[in-house]
Amino acid sequence: MIRQLAFDLPSAEAMAREDFFIAPSNALALQAIDDWQDWPGRKLLLVGPEGAGKTHLAQVWAKMAGAVVLAAETLAGTDIAGLSGRAVVVEDADRIGSAEAQLFHLHNLVTTAGALLLTARTPPRDWGLSLPDLISRMQATPIAHLEAPDDALLSAVLVKLFADRQVAVPANLIPYLISRMPRSIGAARGLVAALDARALAAGRPITRALAGEVLGED
Repeated sequence: MIRQLAFDLPSAEAMAREDFFIAPSNALALQAIDDWQDWPGRKLLLVGPEGAGKTHLAQVWAKMAGAVVLAAETLAGTDIAGLSGRAVVVEDADRIGSAEAQLFHLHNLVTTAGALLLTARTPPRDWGLSLPDLISRMQATPIAHLEAPDDALLSAVLVKLFADRQVAVPANLIPYLISRMPRSIGAARGLVAALDARALAAGRPITRALAGEVLGED
């Protein structure tokens, strides 16, 4: 018997503007990104649960604005002065940790002549900030909210994730998954990866039967 080997190869997840699925849960946030040149104070904070699409919107804006993308946790080792006047994305700002001073200086440098987009799971009042000047600036930052995805958005995301992996699935699989999976885009991403890995390892197509096996292990 020939056993099919499964290789954990990274799939290319499409992050372009046309790959973003518009739904009531994210339409206002997308509009805010499209209107970025009119942001009050030249800054915006995207707030939403894990996997709601914040990173996708950040990537869309980064391409539009020619922005540098940074993780909040890396700010302590970043040359902040070199970003003066640039467009900058700070991902996961709620995980800023000990880099509050760096975020404060970055805010002042880039909002003078550039622009600043931050993403976070929660609003600034919940970040545990201690630097008063940073607290005031974050509280004055306009917020665009992304809500948890509805069935229509989850269905579109599942179709997109399978397509990103060049995997064809039966039409009845998507509603089957929607009715049984956790309600987040992050969960959809993890589920598609698990199904793809199981199918490759077993040399089987992705069907409802295989999905039932994977879901039954949760």
